[in-house]
Amino acid sequence: MKPTDTSNPDYFHKVVDCQWACPAHTDVPGYIRLIAQGEFSDAYMLNRKSNVFPGILGRVCDRPCEPACRRGRVEDKAVAICRLKRVAADHRDDIVDRLPKKPEKTNGNKVALLGAGCASLAVANDLLPMGYEVTIFEALGTTGGLMRTNIPQFRLPPKVLDEEINYILDMGADLRLNHRIESMKDLLDNGGFDAIFVGTGAPRGKELELPGRWDSENVHIGIDWLESVAFEHTKEIGANVLIIGVGNTAMDCCRTSLRLGAKDVKVMARKPRGFFKASEWELEDAEEENVEILVNHSPKEFVVENGKLVGMKFDQMEYNIDEDGRIDRGKSTGVITIPCSDVIVAIGQDNAFPWIERDIGIEFNEWDCPEVDKTTFMCSREGVFFGGDAAWGPENIIWAVAHGHEAAISIHKYCNGQSLADRLPRGVNLSSQKMGIHEWSFSNDYDAAERRIMPHVDLKERFKKLDIEVELGFTAEQAIQEVERCLNCDIQTVFVEKLCIECDACIDVCPVNCLTITEDGEEEDLRTRLSAPAENLEQDLYVSDILPQTGRVMVKDEDLCVHCSLCAERCPTGAWDMQKSDVLIPHVKDEIEADQPKRVSVGG
Repeated sequence: MKPTDTSNPDYFHKVVDCQWACPAHTDVPGYIRLIAQGEFSDAYMLNRKSNVFPGILGRVCDRPCEPACRRGRVEDKAVAICRLKRVAADHRDDIVDRLPKKPEKTNGNKVALLGAGCASLAVANDLLPMGYEVTIFEALGTTGGLMRTNIPQFRLPPKVLDEEINYILDMGADLRLNHRIESMKDLLDNGGFDAIFVGTGAPRGKELELPGRWDSENVHIGIDWLESVAFEHTKEIGANVLIIGVGNTAMDCCRTSLRLGAKDVKVMARKPRGFFKASEWELEDAEEENVEILVNHSPKEFVVENGKLVGMKFDQMEYNIDEDGRIDRGKSTGVITIPCSDVIVAIGQDNAFPWIERDIGIEFNEWDCPEVDKTTFMCSREGVFFGGDAAWGPENIIWAVAHGHEAAISIHKYCNGQSLADRLPRGVNLSSQKMGIHEWSFSNDYDAAERRIMPHVDLKERFKKLDIEVELGFTAEQAIQEVERCLNCDIQTVFVEKLCIECDACIDVCPVNCLTITEDGEEEDLRTRLSAPAENLEQDLYVSDILPQTGRVMVKDEDLCVHCSLCAERCPTGAWDMQKSDVLIPHVKDEIEADQPKRVSVGG
């Protein structure tokens, strides 16, 4: 194999699985270490640099980082990354003076953001400090988009939402509430904007067109119903509620129903549990509140008698699942009727663009969604950008934030007549963490503690009001144990071939057999000749250049390494070192700074 190119930013970035999996590439191990040191404000600001909403996402993120967490390869459960993000938000000091500020003079470019949800707010967060004049048009009377209307207050308190949104708005955004854009053509022709960003989400809930659907007023669409609850238009529901669907919206619907007076709530799943879309922790919270989840029930008919919904018919399904985990279409083994007073349909969301004329140069695909470039986020009409759910359908908040960062770069380049595709590459910085012969700037002892359980409000108390936050968050003391579970995957084992004397000391001391000195070869062959076979093909091998003593190579299986630093402590020549890898993800500020001419100091 060719020697590994560790100057490529993606090599070490990929080793930090949590950061690699995060769409916004948040420096997870970095902020966890700051929490361990009690530097909550610093941890919050490090979070905010990439994910913009640490307090919000510390409560409701879909956590793509946690399934990737290397701790899950050592034990069953990952580090509580999301909940530690909340620790930084809950225990920080006032950070207002550390936030970006709007410059005294604008740059003259005017940008319209449609929708005051997470994607548009992320764009505003990046453009306002750079001198852009940003106008946010919001159809509703408040900000936050689906973060406010579809996430219940018992999961995301309005205070947290308002605080982090206002950090952005207070930079000088022109917010226009109750201002629905009815015509994109009119906005383009008469708005006077240099660029437009569409962050209107996926606001239309999928329908369930079955017999009886329109014969009763007690059949509700999930996202519309949650919005009605959020604005206090809906304050009660019947005693027996069926939720159709098993995504996260369905979990919010079933738990909200209990708080509005429902006595019996059932979630009806068409497929087995392994095919649910809801996050496992969402399912656990719902079941803790005595929500019953019934699998293999396919909706068939709404049962309405004299204009009153009394039940729903379901096909009882049977499926075959093949060796690859694929499920067939199944067959019905019978029909069952389940009594109910209300049905809430939560089977997905669709984009809706009736206000975008089809003759203004914006091309739409077969699903009636705009064609959007996945690098630049611009559609076929120059100067019009899309992001968040409005771009490619429902995702989650952290994806929308990542879209916002990239779209902001494109908007800046478009406004300045630059190529949208010509973007700064990722970079990487490496810095030694050595503080003594056997001392490091991080806690490198492996902690065998199990994942900390999140404390919750008592079941008897949580249903008294709709806005009682169920998760209490970790105290600073409780967080101490959880932060020690992080394996410091961003502290890399950096190897210098010319210093190696092939004494095998590092191999002898390695607790997980991730190091091997062997003859070089093709990767497929090399993976079978290591101290422990490298079976995870998604994780790269580190392969050194030729070693000076025997011409062999040092091979490291990054999949197994727990970053304990024993190899660096044991090496008598210093061939191994522990170095923090900072992966540099460019934002619009970096693009602007790169364009500025370098100042040359003239001595005298």
